[in-house]
Amino acid sequence: MPTDPITVWLGRLQAGESSAAGALWQTYFHRLVGLARQRLGAAPRRAADEEDVALSAFDSFCRNAEAGRFPDLADRDSLWRLLAAFTFRKAAHHVRDAGRKKRGGGADAGGDIEAVLGREPDPALAAEMTEECERLLAALGDQDLRRVAVLRMDGYSVDEVAERVGCAPRSVKRKLQLIRGIWEWEAGDGTA
Repeated sequence: MPTDPITVWLGRLQAGESSAAGALWQTYFHRLVGLARQRLGAAPRRAADEEDVALSAFDSFCRNAEAGRFPDLADRDSLWRLLAAFTFRKAAHHVRDAGRKKRGGGADAGGDIEAVLGREPDPALAAEMTEECERLLAALGDQDLRRVAVLRMDGYSVDEVAERVGCAPRSVKRKLQLIRGIWEWEAGDGTA
């Protein structure tokens, strides 16, 4: 039986007990806001600020956790890495969208994840994972492929991805096969 309250709350959330989300939110709110602030940098905050980004990231995480999309998520370390990834992605989307609205593009989201994750165990691993994820997504080159990859990483099924991107499941499977090929090539430093 887990004695760590984070692990207990996480288990309750995954079991569909939405009240556990409040306890997790109280624990991680300030850190997620700080992470979002770091990632947003000098981006305009008219439409949304760092608290909005943190709330959106946490909401996405909770919906996915309650839907059973993270079966291997079991402790505070993996929870923080996942929350950080959601927050970084939401902040990057905000910066991208703000840049579209502003003539001449937006500011770079910047931010060193290793410095932000400081208090949690193994921040170097979290930074390495984030950098590698960003590198692999950039290697796809195609926005549609990136969207399919992100949705699958978020735990959506092939059918759910197909519905969200507006194509047939068979097309999603072909895109996933292409993504795997690109990523295998990238993992082999382009020599495979």
